[in-house]
Amino acid sequence: MNPTIGIMQGRLSPPVGGRIQAFPAAHWREEFDIAARLGLDSIEWILESPLEENPLWQPAGVRELRRVIEATGVAIRFICADYFMEAPFVRMDGATRRRNQEVLRRAIDHAAALGAAGLEIPCVDASAIRSEAEEAELADALAPGLDAAQAAGVALGLETSLPPERFAALLARIGHPAVRANYDSGNSASLGYDPRAEFAAYGRLINNVHIKDRRLHGTTVPLGEGDTDIPLVLRLLAEVGYTGTLILQAARGADDVAVARGYKAQVEGWLRELAGTGGPS
Repeated sequence: MNPTIGIMQGRLSPPVGGRIQAFPAAHWREEFDIAARLGLDSIEWILESPLEENPLWQPAGVRELRRVIEATGVAIRFICADYFMEAPFVRMDGATRRRNQEVLRRAIDHAAALGAAGLEIPCVDASAIRSEAEEAELADALAPGLDAAQAAGVALGLETSLPPERFAALLARIGHPAVRANYDSGNSASLGYDPRAEFAAYGRLINNVHIKDRRLHGTTVPLGEGDTDIPLVLRLLAEVGYTGTLILQAARGADDVAVARGYKAQVEGWLRELAGTGGPS
């Protein structure tokens, strides 16, 4: 396995409003230069409210992003649509449903214009799926955009807090090649899920991976200090033939650039160990 390593947007600049994850409007250009210096392959872009202030939302902004990508060599392979944390695809009224579908379609078009491979739809925390009826609501709301996503070459990666079997059943229920699974190593560990069971259920549908460490039923901590078995996750990814990106989304520190450099080195070390064991490569 020889995956690329990227980072979640905002992790290379000061926190916005004290939040661990947010679109860094004042610093996003600088992050591409820093990522290039660190040898990171990509930045996972954040799309959240206010949409109108996000370069991804406007054609002129997309053109600027393409220039920055070309100048730095740092790609945008995935877009994290945190907008759908604020306006979930569940528990919707009619107006929210229509607006969400409009936002999704525009985000797909602009992701394709950047050459992005995927768009993540988070269904965790405030946007978590709470019942089978909500699984059906999500599937029905996504349906009109799936063919367009496939035609654009942009996969929709669902990140959920559902147990492995239920998540696999949801993916099967939607049953469309444009829908995949976004895997977050830390969130799964915090929920007490066994990575072996997760990968057995839907491992071959994973199209993007967030590398994070969390304690069981607890918060995010620096890599190697929680209950996430990252070497095991990397081995399981290799076994299912994953060749995509590993996005660093771990705990922040006093010097986020130095922290990111350290996390990259840790993950590269684990990958070297995996290769040295004679496991899948």
